[in-house]
Amino acid sequence: MKVLIVDDEPLARERLRYMLDRIPDITPLAGEAANGAEAVKLSEQMGPDIILMDIHMPGMTGLEAAAHISQLECPPAIIFCTAYEQHAIEAFQVQAVGYLLKPVKQSRLEMALQQASRVNRSQLNALQKQGDDENVLRTHISARTHKGLELIPVGEILYFLADNKYTTVCHQSGEVLIDEPLKSLQKQLGDPFVRIHRNALVARRAIESLTRNNEGIHEIRLRGVDKPLVVSRRHVALLRKLMKNP
Repeated sequence: MKVLIVDDEPLARERLRYMLDRIPDITPLAGEAANGAEAVKLSEQMGPDIILMDIHMPGMTGLEAAAHISQLECPPAIIFCTAYEQHAIEAFQVQAVGYLLKPVKQSRLEMALQQASRVNRSQLNALQKQGDDENVLRTHISARTHKGLELIPVGEILYFLADNKYTTVCHQSGEVLIDEPLKSLQKQLGDPFVRIHRNALVARRAIESLTRNNEGIHEIRLRGVDKPLVVSRRHVALLRKLMKNP
């Protein structure tokens, strides 16, 4: 059984590695990661069976990393390591998600490994709403492409365009397709993005101008994007206000 350890604290990783070395069936380790983004990449490259995932990490949290990892073709089981208060622990119990309280005990680790199972998106969403991280904005968008699982930093995204089942993500290096709805994306990404149409969400920092074309339809131009995007009438007033007070 291959285990990936994910924690931003070196001493915490060392402690878990020592404890895992005492369990016969847990060799070899799949590796160690110091943050969520590294965890996603190593999960795809090394194919661990189980991930021991810290929740509170700088940048991408453990819950966000788990959401990306769950999109892999054969996602590993995930055990969250947490120092949460009791009310948040109840959320893990209700969602039937594996967790370990810090400081981790050997007996509890062995039991959690035996009971480890995969988590799904609905479980992760529920934990995000109930846990201490509910106000932490998402840092990356992930998409399954011919290259594998691509992680796109939110700071590089220019706009999202929904079309039936899929959403196009236009970023500084190209485009990818995801199956997440705009409503959910807008909630998870917060104020840096603004809705300009029922099918379009754009990065505020990329907005260059708001104009009206020859047909009387409002459009915005974004830096780095050749074609303008249509703005629905209901969103024009808000956009003008945002552009006056960026």
